[in-house]
Amino acid sequence: MINELRVLSGFDKNRQPEPVAEFTLSRGQVVSIVGFTGSGKSQLIWDIDRIAQRDTLTRRQVLIDGKPVESRNRRKAGNRLIAHLSQNMNFVMDMSIREFIKLHAACREIEKPQLVVDKVVYYANQLAGEPVEAGSLLTALSGGQSRALMIADLAVISHSPVMLLDEVENAGIDRKKALNLLADFGKMVLIVTHDPVLALRGERRIVMKNGAMQKVLSLSWEESQIRYRLERSSEMLFAIQDSLRKGDSLNSLRVGGDVVYEQLA
Repeated sequence: MINELRVLSGFDKNRQPEPVAEFTLSRGQVVSIVGFTGSGKSQLIWDIDRIAQRDTLTRRQVLIDGKPVESRNRRKAGNRLIAHLSQNMNFVMDMSIREFIKLHAACREIEKPQLVVDKVVYYANQLAGEPVEAGSLLTALSGGQSRALMIADLAVISHSPVMLLDEVENAGIDRKKALNLLADFGKMVLIVTHDPVLALRGERRIVMKNGAMQKVLSLSWEESQIRYRLERSSEMLFAIQDSLRKGDSLNSLRVGGDVVYEQLA
């Protein structure tokens, strides 16, 4: 298991040196990547996914525990070290959740696979709006259920220490719990997002512009208070959405002990 991933700077779209010389990600940390469309967020993720060694468009270099990775070992190392999850991923295998988890556990040589099944399904149900059952077919899962299962599986079973999450704000999962789960399992999490709540979930955020890392900002106390208020608003929105789906009246709906109607009045 690695303890640190470091990205050394390259060049922006005009072939000028990036303002940020490097950034480091350690186990259990969450870092967000923000910027306008076309600012270079996906390219940064691409460089990390491929463990770039000054041989990509940006000329960045990725170090693992302070060391470069030899070219002949990069594909093997990348498959082992990095997991990439986007909002458009779905399962296509015709098997049950139980069969899939047991298969993955067997590949990882994990003992007592049934305990792992129970653990993954438990965490998946903490993230998904709709519950999942071990006997359900993978192909019958909704998008949100699929993403919840993938994240729970990555946290519990996968040996990959680096998690790249690409614009999962519309993935139909509890995003706060998902990030906390991955961090609690010691994963290094990089999340590309346009969502201010997710952007402020990271301890730091990388600001991209013109293909370059412009700034790395640490979360301030004032920003943490803004995040708290945004999360409260998100909780209210999700509670209203859930009640409407169930066919419930919103007249006495409460979030955090407070009546929603009175909060909006």
